[in-house]
Amino acid sequence: MTKKAMWLLMTVVALLVIAPVTFAQGSAAAMGHTDWVDLAAALALGIAAMGCGLGQGRATAAACEASARNPGAAGPIRIAFFVGVALIESLTLYVFAIVFIK
Repeated sequence: MTKKAMWLLMTVVALLVIAPVTFAQGSAAAMGHTDWVDLAAALALGIAAMGCGLGQGRATAAACEASARNPGAAGPIRIAFFVGVALIESLTLYVFAIVFIK
């Protein structure tokens, strides 16, 4: 694929991503006011989801590596892994609940 075609395709994709946001303006945007609470809630949820994804990936890698090094301890490692992943996932669920409560 040539560079020109690639840039054209990326521009079209960017415009298609931005289009729903521009047409989905509510009454607050029509009056010239910006609802910063919604923006902050969406940003917080995105950061929490990113952190959870990174944390779960590192936890999974560490659990797999520990099980590979010591197969006899795979059972306790698995239990600790599931508890850890549940606690990591709770961060996103708490932020998700706060977004809807706001």
